[in-house]
Amino acid sequence: MSKNKLPPRHHQLAYAIPLLVIGLVSEPIKVQANPVQSLGNRVTHTSNLLAQKFPDNGEPRGRRRGGTSRRDGCPELKTPITALVPGEENNNKSFFASTVAEYPTFWVYVPELPTNSRFGEFVLQDEQGNDVYRTSLTLPGKAGIIGISLPSSSQYALKQNSKYHWFFRVYCGNPQNKPDYFFVDAWLQRVALTPQLEQQLKTAKSREYTVYGANNLWYDAVTNLANLRSTNPNERVLAEDWTNLFKAVGLEELAQAPIVQRYNPQK
Repeated sequence: MSKNKLPPRHHQLAYAIPLLVIGLVSEPIKVQANPVQSLGNRVTHTSNLLAQKFPDNGEPRGRRRGGTSRRDGCPELKTPITALVPGEENNNKSFFASTVAEYPTFWVYVPELPTNSRFGEFVLQDEQGNDVYRTSLTLPGKAGIIGISLPSSSQYALKQNSKYHWFFRVYCGNPQNKPDYFFVDAWLQRVALTPQLEQQLKTAKSREYTVYGANNLWYDAVTNLANLRSTNPNERVLAEDWTNLFKAVGLEELAQAPIVQRYNPQK
């Protein structure tokens, strides 16, 4: 593959990958009328909900891990760059999930990088391979999870029932010199927010991520739970549910990694 081009896109696309098949929303979730200090008093433990394996739905393929081997100009990484998406790369599984968000957040684990390899790039393309959004990133030196959000501007909004292909690269050296890079890529589709789902989310209150998971919405589940953890870092139930969510996609070894950077560009 030429290092100046993105990987070829896939022409056959699978329908959205089913995520967490449970009976969570069969009855209303009860929430206390008065606010309390700790989410532990409001959130029901959901280990069974978030620990289920995700079935394979075939195409489209992707690359969930960015490799660790030394390449020309690239460091040897102890842990690979990893897209936090459903799929099992060792078994050639699908890397396709859904969202209801116009401007979703994309999550990647980035290992500790040397100073000369902290240049990153995020690219979102439509199904035809046209750029929707492209941005350069200065990456943290500390190993951990980063989140990359689309700017809240109509030109970047995802269209309903459309499929998108995203890429994340880490350059080995100055990108202007066209160096080698590690990369990951995956797919997503924006689906409609139905009245039923909207009502379930209103009922869920502080545990929207469980409803997102039950309705096959990976990107929304991980982002909502990440947001809750950032404001409640000592909440045990949220930490356990975060771990179980990672187990559900076969990435439990990354569940203890901190969230080290959020990129929220405004354009």
